[in-house]
Amino acid sequence: SLREHLLAAVPDLKRNPDRLLMFIDAGKVRCTAAASLSFEYGYTLQIMLTDFAGHPDSVFLPILAWVRVNQSELMANLDKSAEGLKFEADILDNSKVDMSITLALTERVVVKRQDDGTYQASHVPDKPYEPFVDH
Repeated sequence: SLREHLLAAVPDLKRNPDRLLMFIDAGKVRCTAAASLSFEYGYTLQIMLTDFAGHPDSVFLPILAWVRVNQSELMANLDKSAEGLKFEADILDNSKVDMSITLALTERVVVKRQDDGTYQASHVPDKPYEPFVDH
C-alpha cells in the first residue's frame, strides 16, 4: 500500500514509477507460546529512489501520512520514532539524487484454527493514531 501511496502522491514518481524500488531486509517472525499461532512480521522496508529530481519533502510528507495511518507506533512511541525512519542520499548532480529510505515495519497476523483443522490467517490493519483527548 505504501508503494501505491507514493506513486499517487509524488509527481516525479507518478511520471517515472520505475524509479521507485522497494525491498524487504532483515525480516523476522515473532510468535509467542500463546494458545494460537498468531504472529507478527517485523522487517526493514528499504525504499530506493533513483535519479530523483524532486524535493525530499515531496517524499517524506506522503511517507509520514502513510505511517500515521498504517504504523502509528512509529510516531507515538518515542523510542521507535527515533529509529523507525532513516535515509541516505547520493548526490548525482545539482538536480538529482539516489535516495535510500528505510522504515522499521511490523504486520500482525491473526491465526484461527478452523473446525476442519485447517488454519485461517488474517492480516490485521493497524489502528490509526488517535491523540489523547481529555473530556
